[in-house]
Amino acid sequence: MKSTTKKFHPGGIQRLANWYFTRLTGLGLGLKSRHVLTVRGRKSGIMRSNPVDVIDLDDHQWLVAPYGVVNWVRNVRMTHEATLRRGKVQATYRVDEVDASTSVPVIREYIKQIPVTHAYWECDADASTDDIEELVPRHPVFRLTRDAS
Repeated sequence: MKSTTKKFHPGGIQRLANWYFTRLTGLGLGLKSRHVLTVRGRKSGIMRSNPVDVIDLDDHQWLVAPYGVVNWVRNVRMTHEATLRRGKVQATYRVDEVDASTSVPVIREYIKQIPVTHAYWECDADASTDDIEELVPRHPVFRLTRDAS
């Protein structure tokens, strides 16, 4: 495992980057994995949006928390529901956190596909299963299930 991992501290630059990627994704531009996640705030009740990368693996869609247990993670843990939008396509999903063993292949794929977050991971995609399982409490993984309603 890496001994030095970058800590996520949202500031002005991160807010600007989130604004930029939210707008770009809202136009359907940028990485195909990028979506705008909207979830109800657990305290305020206000709908909050930010860009996320969705991983398609084994006939499921997954959300990974590369920056740790940030606000969107806390919010989906509370609500178990979120909306994903890319361009004009929008859908509501049930969001369920999965266990460490289910998370390992998803995290491996995320690390491979989304290089911009490499500095926030304590290992690389080739790390042992045990090493990746140790990361799950700090980088939770969620299965997305399309809402049938």
